[in-house]
Amino acid sequence: MKKKVENIFFKKKILIYGLGKSGLSSYKFLRNKADVYLFDDLKKLHQKQISKLKLSKIKFDIIIISPGIDILKCKLSKFLKLNKKKIYTDLDIFFTFFKNESITITGTNGKSTTAKILFEVLKDQRKDVRLIGNIGNPPLNEKKILKNTIFVIEASSYQLDYSQLFSSKYSIILNIKPDHLERHKTLKNYVDAKFKLLDSQSKDCFAYVKSNDALILKKLKTKKLDCKVIKVNTNKNYSDLWQIKNKYFLSESNRENLSFIIELSKKLKLKNYLLQKTIKNFRGLKYRQQIILQKKNLTIINDSKSTSFSSSAGMLKKDSNVLWLLGGIYKKGDKLELNKRDLKNVLAFVYGKNKKFFNKQLRSKVRVKNYKDLKNAMKNIFSIIKKNKSIDYTILFSPSAASFDSFKNFEERGLYFNHLVKRYMYGK
Repeated sequence: MKKKVENIFFKKKILIYGLGKSGLSSYKFLRNKADVYLFDDLKKLHQKQISKLKLSKIKFDIIIISPGIDILKCKLSKFLKLNKKKIYTDLDIFFTFFKNESITITGTNGKSTTAKILFEVLKDQRKDVRLIGNIGNPPLNEKKILKNTIFVIEASSYQLDYSQLFSSKYSIILNIKPDHLERHKTLKNYVDAKFKLLDSQSKDCFAYVKSNDALILKKLKTKKLDCKVIKVNTNKNYSDLWQIKNKYFLSESNRENLSFIIELSKKLKLKNYLLQKTIKNFRGLKYRQQIILQKKNLTIINDSKSTSFSSSAGMLKKDSNVLWLLGGIYKKGDKLELNKRDLKNVLAFVYGKNKKFFNKQLRSKVRVKNYKDLKNAMKNIFSIIKKNKSIDYTILFSPSAASFDSFKNFEERGLYFNHLVKRYMYGK
């Protein structure tokens, strides 16, 4: 049931925990509206930051927590457990102050891409639209918000899990696969966090969910929701749109993402010719199934954003010979759900320290080669290509794992991969 929201943040004593993008944006937004204090687990980053000792002597009305903070594994864990009912997020602040129409997208895979496509679609329809949330743009950084401003919001399970007030006119759950279990502890907790997006909606709201997703369907059977639920058939043949020649939408996962946009566009009464134009020109996000090179016999795809097997799966079902690069820090409980038939055209190149885990998952499903690091794996791949110039190959860099073993983030990993491509193709 959607809660009646009053502005609970004015003139309150507020602690903001975590001084990343969302934490600092919350501070800047609230500093003239409330008595705000800051805390971060790492180092002193701001003059308003206070010590743990001083913090224990203050009685806070509200705690704003950054999505990256795990209340079970942080310096203020005991304090947060005692004050759990006081915990809110920047999305809660945003919703309390701005009642604009919003479309919020969550799911295990495809959130950023779908949010970006929808943003481009609405922008091309001459809408005042903002792209915010987990995609990297804190909502409280937005300026000059008008009554007709529309927000496209990417929401992670971390953000939704901590939020108490946030709600959205339109919500989308693209898919749910086991993920982030090291944080949520159980699959049930993870699914519950995603469904908070629907739980918060009222009867005048709409929720779009994948029609054949086992975890979504199972959860829907246990829920009595106020919103109208629309089940999206991601296998539907949108004949007029599939004829558009944009190779970005050849993959199964990107076609599924687009299905949600098409169904939502009907409700929003968007102009079809502009929708087709946007889809035709869409080039994707950096390091998310990004085609960085396309020649006669070679396609190279940089999907450094991939951090689980499910996020790579849609790109592996190709007719061409796929040389799949994967490795990094695997996720607890992650499993490759594709079978041997799905992977008949795939050769896997596993790199890094966790080869044992990946080999176990890939065993009996796909041919595997193992390497010390990404550089050596790439060297061998280009050796294979040079020896077989008449064969069409797709190099797919889709690590199915986190990057923190060797890189700061997936962006740095993606940039390094591009560097290796230039080195082995052009000697740069």
